[in-house]
Amino acid sequence: MTNSAATSLQPTDISDGNAQSGADPLFNQSLEKGLAVLRAFDAAHRSLTLGDLAAIANMTKASVQRTVHTLQVLGYVGKNAQTRRFQLLPKVVELGFNYLASHPLIRMAHPYLSQLSNASGETASLTEPMGSEMLYIAQAPSSKYIPLLTPVGARVPMYCTSSGRAYLSCFAEEEARAVLEASERATRTPATLTEVDTIMERIAECRLVGYATNVEELFLGDMGIGAPIRDSRGHVLGAIHLAPPSSRWSPDDMRQKLGPLVIDCARAVSESIPHSS
Repeated sequence: MTNSAATSLQPTDISDGNAQSGADPLFNQSLEKGLAVLRAFDAAHRSLTLGDLAAIANMTKASVQRTVHTLQVLGYVGKNAQTRRFQLLPKVVELGFNYLASHPLIRMAHPYLSQLSNASGETASLTEPMGSEMLYIAQAPSSKYIPLLTPVGARVPMYCTSSGRAYLSCFAEEEARAVLEASERATRTPATLTEVDTIMERIAECRLVGYATNVEELFLGDMGIGAPIRDSRGHVLGAIHLAPPSSRWSPDDMRQKLGPLVIDCARAVSESIPHSS
């Protein structure tokens, strides 16, 4: 059943935290530009020119040049001596690591993730919401071959993943529907469900059985089965999920054998969360 205590949480606000700078006198645009430059780098853009950065970050070349110079001095960005292109430096990892190192849910979930991975033979992950996506914040990897690695720090959309559907299952139907309708529901694979009504059926099923699934909706060869984590007041905080490949599991076997394991793990993590006043 949907817990009414959770209805004021994050799915009602699916923005990525972009401030309305024009209406906020305290908003620091220089900091905004610095973060925009850092976010411009990703797996598809490991090195960039000033022109690339200006286009991706939507900044003038002069502004990008000042911003990149500052980030170079601070040790977050460097220039390759041979290609003369800019790239991130290891110091950037500090920013994310400090968040993970101080996250109480990660410390509490770690032993249960390890137990889940050992019991299932598959990689177990902990995710939390970030806008209309789920962010990987902890993981217990399997020793078995996995067709696709989704590491800590990666983000996946809620609409087509087991962790996202498990998370949304803890909200009132109208709130979950609002998140889906505001999401860009791209067709990732031939199996991806993009119709809101159909996805809502999967979310409703999760409320009944305690776990959500996806079968090759995000990546071919990859499935997912996840269950939500709640605190002592019933507020949903995130989700635990497994990523069994279709080469080792059928959808039915995944549900029958892995569903109870995921539910037990999520319950154990939820019960380990200290009671709040």
